[in-house]
Amino acid sequence: MYAKRLSLSLLDGLLLLLLAGVLAFLGYRVSVQLNYQWNWGAIPQFLFRYDAESGRWMANYLTQGLLTTLRLSLWASLLALVFGFAVALARISNSLYLRLLARTFTELMRNLPPLVIIFLFYYFLADQLVFLTGSGRIDADSHPWLTRLSTIFLAPPAQIAPFVSALITLAVFESAYVAEIVRAGILSIYRGQWEACHALGLSRWQSLRYVILPQTLRRMMPPLAGQLVSLIKDSSIVSVIAIQELTYQGSQLMASTYLTFEVWLTVAAMYLLLTFPCSILVERLNQRLNRLQERSA
Repeated sequence: MYAKRLSLSLLDGLLLLLLAGVLAFLGYRVSVQLNYQWNWGAIPQFLFRYDAESGRWMANYLTQGLLTTLRLSLWASLLALVFGFAVALARISNSLYLRLLARTFTELMRNLPPLVIIFLFYYFLADQLVFLTGSGRIDADSHPWLTRLSTIFLAPPAQIAPFVSALITLAVFESAYVAEIVRAGILSIYRGQWEACHALGLSRWQSLRYVILPQTLRRMMPPLAGQLVSLIKDSSIVSVIAIQELTYQGSQLMASTYLTFEVWLTVAAMYLLLTFPCSILVERLNQRLNRLQERSA
């Protein structure tokens, strides 16, 4: 398998020039026609700030929002994978009850607007979490270590209830799509593989674990990766319930500074900073899986 060489044709050059022209025209329209005063020099202070008391640089609004988005996306991705695999196995199980239950769940999640799901889960889960934890807050003086761990891995104690409800909502919503990807990957395996496993005396779980799932991994990797990257972008929807992630921080900052284009272009670049490396990593992993399959063939 030969690596593809990157080369630019005349058409590619013309398209790049056309794109540059469109961007220049948009910049002209904003600056001249709309009389917009660009102020990129104000953006760095919203990324990091210098704390005089501690004598060090600290994350400011946009960087704090980026870290919250990263935490939310990471935990939601892990939960979505677990829930999704469980629902996919239920969809192909021999139990009619499990199949109907799993299909009902996936159809509901895939056919309801995500904004409606966010509100439904938030107004129910947040109240329940506050009820279970008393005030919904952790006493910082009595449990300083717990407060620090909560802030690093989840959210500040005062925001735990809405953060966890948003986390569960995203995980449950995305797990329906993960379940369909996993189910399609399993069903794409030739039926003769199942019959061979049965002939060897393997149980259904052993067949899945040792024979079927290893073969479906390479097939599921690209769509699963795309869905997890989509989850990072979908996490912006929780800004409507005041989760202080990147989109929420950007909207609050834009409303207070009126730096509309600077703030949202910076927010877009920060989202790209999260999603683009994930796409490259998955592409490399997929290439590696392809090479391993060719060697074993």
